[in-house]
Amino acid sequence: MSSRAAPRLLRLQRHLGPQEGSSMEPRDSPLTTHVLDTASGLPAKGLCLRLSWLEDHSQQWMELRTSYTDPDGRCPGLLMPDQMKAGTYKLTFDTEGYWRKRGQESFYPYVEVVFTITSNAQKFHVPLLLSPWSYTTYRGS
Repeated sequence: MSSRAAPRLLRLQRHLGPQEGSSMEPRDSPLTTHVLDTASGLPAKGLCLRLSWLEDHSQQWMELRTSYTDPDGRCPGLLMPDQMKAGTYKLTFDTEGYWRKRGQESFYPYVEVVFTITSNAQKFHVPLLLSPWSYTTYRGS
């Protein structure tokens, strides 16, 4: 494999998540999210989201993963246990794209939830309750 292809392959592997049959089960992720569409009362299936980490030295956001919510509105395997470290993270939810696919106008084009992880030994759950005109988030369990 060429040295130019290796970074692209790594990015693709991160995007796709753990391979079938790997020892990393989605439920083992120390960081999870769950998006509920409160307008319909259903999970927000197929919503695109990005996980980023704020690099200490450069103060620039580094994208770690892009993913989509599953039929239950969850995004399993966001962060592998060996990737978890203390610092500032951001989940960016593409709410405009989600509502557009449903033929619905919305007020917020995206939602960014910035949070701090202080211990890599804990689990973190970041739920998002979403409607075309509002959103709510909190630290879940």
